[in-house]
Amino acid sequence: MSIAKDFSLSAVIAGFITVLVGFTGAGVIVFQAAQALNASPAEIASWMWALGLGMGLTCIALSWRYRQPVVTAWSTPGAALLITAADGVSMPEAIGAFLFCGVLLTLCGFSGWFEKIMDRIPLPLASAMLAGVLLKFGMNLFVAMQTQFVMTIAMFLLYLAMRRTQPRYAVLSALVLGILIAGAQGLLRLEDVQLQLASPVWITPQFSASSLIGIGLPLFIVTMASQNVPGVATIRSFGYDTPISPLIGWTGAATLLLAPFGAFALNLAAITAAISMGREAHEDPDKRYVAAISAGIFYLIIGLFGATVAAVFAALPVALVSAIAGLALLGTIGNSLSIALSAEQDREAALITFLVTASGLALFGISSAFWGLVAGVLATFLLKQRDH
Repeated sequence: MSIAKDFSLSAVIAGFITVLVGFTGAGVIVFQAAQALNASPAEIASWMWALGLGMGLTCIALSWRYRQPVVTAWSTPGAALLITAADGVSMPEAIGAFLFCGVLLTLCGFSGWFEKIMDRIPLPLASAMLAGVLLKFGMNLFVAMQTQFVMTIAMFLLYLAMRRTQPRYAVLSALVLGILIAGAQGLLRLEDVQLQLASPVWITPQFSASSLIGIGLPLFIVTMASQNVPGVATIRSFGYDTPISPLIGWTGAATLLLAPFGAFALNLAAITAAISMGREAHEDPDKRYVAAISAGIFYLIIGLFGATVAAVFAALPVALVSAIAGLALLGTIGNSLSIALSAEQDREAALITFLVTASGLALFGISSAFWGLVAGVLATFLLKQRDH
């Protein structure tokens, strides 16, 4: 199987939107996390270099290896954790905690126990969880119409028209139209964009019990529960049988290798992965891995030009990013709901999973995606007990 044979423009665009949504949605949190640790501008640029390199190489290598779309990401809840837990912690101590987290991720992956647990989660629950995670992105498409009606409604109508005639280019057409309208309305803020390479900055780690327990262990827990659990569920909900243990293990190994430069935690993506795994990437599921490889290439570019790419993404109106994310995920949301509610015996448990996940419930610093699956598994068990 040749990547040249499987190449498609729609897959490349899906990869770009994957990175666009991931970076604009959580990039600011990573910057705030670095600032909470009193990082210098050079160190912040190094963080972006390390994260971009880690995400890029893992996306490309794992997707190429398995010929299935594997999208990785930084740990957004992990970055949020750093913002609140960084008080009194030095950067070298934080780096030591990142290394500790990387060791735990690597062991957790290559040992195989995590995959065994995840394989026991019914597909309807995984699909319901994914639909709940993505619901707000679909709704934000229409929320954006309140602030930028002309641009957003034009993108929406063009998307619908292209879905009838050229479905593979529906999202691309909407994105191009949105950028043109934003430019015509003076909404593009390009004055701050400057070409600037990022350079890696090595920080020698220091290890202390307080930072390992206060940052390293919680970072591992929220990354596994809030990122890797929904990430695996996303892969399974699209029907891919990618072996999970090596995916988790290699993201942990990448974290371990790049932690001294600022890669605090790498993991499987869920929300952004759904863009590269959906029908907008390619009608043929076997060719969607090209979208994940494309996302990896774009992440490498972010790593090399971290500050420049940040400025480019920041130049786009929030409404445009919300609209294109919603359009790119419409098909995935519909398909996930269809699978979640298709089996009558699992329907009630799947609905509970969907509602808990969509509610945004967060307990003990762990996101609603995890608790949605917990609620769904519990409901499945209790309802089957009732039936007996």
